[in-house]
Amino acid sequence: MRAGVIGVVVLALLAMSGPATGQTQRMSFFLSSVGPGSGADLGGIQGADAHCQALATAVGAGNLTWRAYLSTQASDNQPAVNARDRIGAGPWHNAKGELIAQNVADLHADNAKWTKETVLNENGEIVNGRGDSPNRHDILTGSSADGNAYPPGDDATCSNWTSSAETGSARVGHHDKIGGGDSPNSWNSAHGSRGCSQERLRGSGGDGLFYCFATGTRE
Repeated sequence: MRAGVIGVVVLALLAMSGPATGQTQRMSFFLSSVGPGSGADLGGIQGADAHCQALATAVGAGNLTWRAYLSTQASDNQPAVNARDRIGAGPWHNAKGELIAQNVADLHADNAKWTKETVLNENGEIVNGRGDSPNRHDILTGSSADGNAYPPGDDATCSNWTSSAETGSARVGHHDKIGGGDSPNSWNSAHGSRGCSQERLRGSGGDGLFYCFATGTRE
């Protein structure tokens, strides 16, 4: 194979491999580039964690323990889980090394470094928001604005991330902090979804994506 052809092949492989190691070494936060593909059925919260871990591993950041920013509601003698309590203490940086938040309080404060341009996926890419086609800004959280779970009763988690039915609902945020709903500028609690299936999530501007945070511990 000629040297010029080899060079083109190497560049193509590097382009497909995600961010360079130097970028991912400091990454401790990302928005998933894809969901598991079954709407809001993530295999429970443990399945969502595994998905975060797999995406991080694919770009060279799997040496950290990754957790999904998701809450669950109390049910069947199981206590609620608050998203804010499961993501570590911070600080968190995106795939380009930019600071997102210093700690949990900063993350949920109005001065968090939270914009469409900083909330990148694990590959260091901007994720489509309102005005883009397709819109993918509805991000699964199941959480209130302060990062806590909703009380049992009305479904806010698509049966604790086990349902891909046309019915049901999950609380979503807008990663670009614009849009509709009762709290359109909220990154973690903008409104409820119209259902739990992939089609229903896409119908209201989502794609089954969620936030992933490194807890600060090593695998």
